[in-house]
Amino acid sequence: MGEQVEVRDADGAMGVEPARVRQLWHLLEPLHAVLYYAPEVFEEAAALGYGTEERWPSYFPFRAAPLGAVGSRSVTSAFYSFAPGMVAEHIDRAWATASPEDVLRARSRGMDRAYRALFGADRVDGPELAEAAALARLAAEAAVTAGRPLAAANAALEWPEAPHLQLWHAATVLREHRGDGHVAALLIAGLDPAESLVSFAAIGAASEERFASRGWSDQEWAAARRRLVARGLVEEDGTATEAGRELRRSVEADTDRLAAGPWQALGAQRADRLVELLGDFWVAVLSSGLLPSETTLGIGKV
Repeated sequence: MGEQVEVRDADGAMGVEPARVRQLWHLLEPLHAVLYYAPEVFEEAAALGYGTEERWPSYFPFRAAPLGAVGSRSVTSAFYSFAPGMVAEHIDRAWATASPEDVLRARSRGMDRAYRALFGADRVDGPELAEAAALARLAAEAAVTAGRPLAAANAALEWPEAPHLQLWHAATVLREHRGDGHVAALLIAGLDPAESLVSFAAIGAASEERFASRGWSDQEWAAARRRLVARGLVEEDGTATEAGRELRRSVEADTDRLAAGPWQALGAQRADRLVELLGDFWVAVLSSGLLPSETTLGIGKV
């Protein structure tokens, strides 16, 4: 085994390890993702005029609203792994249904109601959530958003007053900060949007059926696989070669590194405290059954 290397910040204090950076993402991602699954948020979406028979009609405007009334080409670029046709299907009519400002207010109302339903009044207004929100906010406010459009757009919004909404907003800024960095890592690796999904499925991050939710046709998926086969990254049967696995390890390591800034600014001691505080809220979200058991993010598998 190699020698353990200590991570220290510029002042010599113990920094935040890459494993802790990824753990904090694992804890905060479900707190953000409630937006796309909670019945309270779907009710707000329906009140605006969006369909709720599936999550996509509201997913795209709820996630893209911080960018303003941008078109599908801009959203496709920022979201990266969704098929352009799928984005256009929903975004081209999204702002005719409701303005981004109305969508932002609706998602705040929905998350207020969803968190109250998930956590209960005592925990929503309790000291542990307030402390977690304060720490997460410190990290989010330290995030450098240059070159990160989704993180920057969310960071530019006013902070809510209620601690539970501050926690959700911080989780959102931090997950989009990480996601923007992940796109940069995919670009460095030479993986286009469809290839990024094919290569992720190839290492078992999720099933191909789950990745099909991103809107790529069978023909587009097969073409992306052929390109990866030609590069020696994927076998003909769709499983990753060792070179393909190594490339994905590199992508995830680069993503962790690019996501570390806010946590290094927070410091190891406060990051550890945040992990401790988030546990019960993370359990409450996962045990609610709102979130799917398999996602395209590969949490717990990479």
